Amino acid sequence: MAKSIDYGNLMHNAMRGLIRQVLENVRKEGLPGDHHFFITFDTMHPDVELADWLSDRYPEEMTVVIQHWFDNLEVNEDSFSITLNFGDSPEPLFIPYDAIRTFVDPSVEFGLRFETQESDEDEIEVEDDHETVDADVSEFSANPAKTSDEASSRESAPKEAEIVSLDQFRK
Repeated sequence: MAKSIDYGNLMHNAMRGLIRQVLENVRKEGLPGDHHFFITFDTMHPDVELADWLSDRYPEEMTVVIQHWFDNLEVNEDSFSITLNFGDSPEPLFIPYDAIRTFVDPSVEFGLRFETQESDEDEIEVEDDHETVDADVSEFSANPAKTSDEASSRESAPKEAEIVSLDQFRK
């Protein structure tokens, strides 16, 4: 018998189960109403699968938006796969739930953040603080957010990305 209850991992498993259920409902019925998701995940996770050009462009983490256009959503016990459109180029992604760092549905002010503590125990925070997502979103596509290094290096270049503050969705 364990010496203590591992609440951190129990919470992570419960929240990943919640994400799985939400995605399974979307797979079956589509996105209801104004719901849409910003999902940030660790591109270095050993089980993540994405095109080489995407992993080169986003070597640490990537944020995708599931909103107007997505295809081939498959939901598994430990992962999901989806095809998203990146600049008119449909690309399949395979994302294990334990690679997810944040899951946000700004239409209902819901968000989860998965953080790893220094002791490698995981902790979950419900998003209540200010969160800014730097997203390159166009109609009928779901595109990744730019990394902060890319965003700052492009400040003097013509703007391609739109800064979306989730505070605008809060009441």
